[in-house]
Amino acid sequence: MSSIAFTNIHTLVTSDSSLGEGPLGVLHGASVITEDGIVTEIRQGIPSGVDSEVDCSDKTLLPGFVDSHSHLIFAGDRADEFSARSRGQKYTAGGIASTVNATRHASDEQLRQNAQRLLNEALAYGTTTMEIKSGYGLTEKDELRSIDIAAEFTEETTLLAAHVIPEDFLTDPDGYVDLIINSIIPKSNSKWIDVFCDLGAFNPEQSEAILRAGIAQGMSARIHANQLSAGKGVEIAVSLGAASADHVSKSTKADIDLLASSTTVATLLPGAEFSTHAEENLGRRFLDAGVRVAIASDCNPGSSFTTSMPFCIAAAVSILGFTVEEAVLAATIGGARALRRVDIGQISVGKRADFVLLDAPSYIHLAYRPGVNLVHSTYKSGRAVTSWQK
Repeated sequence: MSSIAFTNIHTLVTSDSSLGEGPLGVLHGASVITEDGIVTEIRQGIPSGVDSEVDCSDKTLLPGFVDSHSHLIFAGDRADEFSARSRGQKYTAGGIASTVNATRHASDEQLRQNAQRLLNEALAYGTTTMEIKSGYGLTEKDELRSIDIAAEFTEETTLLAAHVIPEDFLTDPDGYVDLIINSIIPKSNSKWIDVFCDLGAFNPEQSEAILRAGIAQGMSARIHANQLSAGKGVEIAVSLGAASADHVSKSTKADIDLLASSTTVATLLPGAEFSTHAEENLGRRFLDAGVRVAIASDCNPGSSFTTSMPFCIAAAVSILGFTVEEAVLAATIGGARALRRVDIGQISVGKRADFVLLDAPSYIHLAYRPGVNLVHSTYKSGRAVTSWQK
């Protein structure tokens, strides 16, 4: 057994309100002991008999961030599109086609290297678990290889062949739906099935058929819903027991009430709201209704090209109306719930020792000092890491 003690922790955020002060379960001056990558004890004072010690004086220890929504398997970028939005052009998701073209022409190694680069960025900002979607291939071959590459980095893989209707199927969208259901889903080893149910993407009937097909193949459901317009995405998510409904920017009060009465997590994406100039104070609508909420990076080359969960925390506070405590919870235990994981997202006995150590006396600095990387070290299973590995 290999034991490590994290000692003299100025501020320990457990994300478990039963363990300490406030909703974040904050403790001061505590020590956390891990053995073989699992938390075995939280105590006051410095323990004896451990193999090694990490001094956390004047620092903050939090659960590693859980990023439950990202699109990392792609090639190219869309900086020109971002610049156009800065001049007032409205975001419509139409630029996805240019990323699809670049991705189809990229080699496996190019896609792999780009994903590794982005994952290393995320790790440097304290993310220890990351979901990765396909969705920029939109052919059987390219969707399946996207999932295979994603699976090299994470167990949280999501088949999003239903991202948009590809240009080669614009006159036959139902033909593409049939391809997803009858050819792509049966051959995919993805954990999750997802669909972009929205204006200009997939209609409710198509979306439900795709999700049901994935569920029948043993996948669990999540959904892109109500990003561009109100629709039936949330209703479909709740009726199918989806783990998460994501974006939900244009949700109605009925949608929010439905989510509040369910176990489906509303995953809000502050980076997308920041980039597309969409909805201010969006978070308050869900939080005040009692909805389970997560935030995630939505890292993609079009609407949210960031891997920084601290940035997303700051944006959730400044744009979406979160308190700092609500944003930190949404980035830790919220993300874990969106992935239906019970082993991560908190620092408590029996959980995996995935931590982020901040070179700051308080978690508040995550929003108080936006744009500054305060991460001193990131730990996965109790081990300090600098390069992403599964």
